[in-house]
Amino acid sequence: MVTTLWDYPSQHYGDEEQGSQKFKGATPSYVIWNVLHRYTQPGDVVVDPFCGSGTTLDVCRDLDRRGLGYDLAPTRPDIEQADARSLPLKQRSVDLVFMDPPYADNLDYSDDPRCIGKLKGTGPYQRAMRLVLRESARVLRDDRMLAIYVCDVFQKGRGFYPLGLELMSLARQHFTPVDHVAVVRHNATLGMGNFRKAADEQGFFLRGFNHLLLLRRNAVPFDAPPRRTLADGEGEG
Repeated sequence: MVTTLWDYPSQHYGDEEQGSQKFKGATPSYVIWNVLHRYTQPGDVVVDPFCGSGTTLDVCRDLDRRGLGYDLAPTRPDIEQADARSLPLKQRSVDLVFMDPPYADNLDYSDDPRCIGKLKGTGPYQRAMRLVLRESARVLRDDRMLAIYVCDVFQKGRGFYPLGLELMSLARQHFTPVDHVAVVRHNATLGMGNFRKAADEQGFFLRGFNHLLLLRRNAVPFDAPPRRTLADGEGEG
């Protein structure tokens, strides 16, 4: 893919499955493959702090990268239990972080009270993700890449949460934006008549794409004061 619009024909590539298609919220392996192929080299260390069913680890094996997966609710032995806000890794020890975090409380991932997927898409979610992004900056080497795969959320009675824009703004405290890719969603619910009817009658849109935010870690001391962003409540002018 050489444009900023990615549209993959299936969840997986090749004859084998990467991760588990049955896992709710599974990341398309094509997305991870393209990111790793473009921004890493064989032998590089790749971390997924929301590893889910292990899709990132399987893609890493296919591309000869060293994949490290963490999750509050591990689904297989090669995923270590850990909170994305506090990873068991040394500072500046990682070449790329790929994350597909919870989209606020859109899905129920686990019974762990620490799960970010239990937080509404308002202040608590943003505060938690700020810590996740800070931890990613801690473990990444200078000038290496962070990839965030996330979808905006519309919830009846609550409204619209622009998570993609908000995470990009939060990440800029430690990272420099490199690019922003739109990945077409092929979720089965998009074609269901009742969902489409509700969207038409109630005046909202179904989520047709995910954001892929690509950022580079700033080459500054990690303990340096982060620069302020609009997410901190400051306006321009």
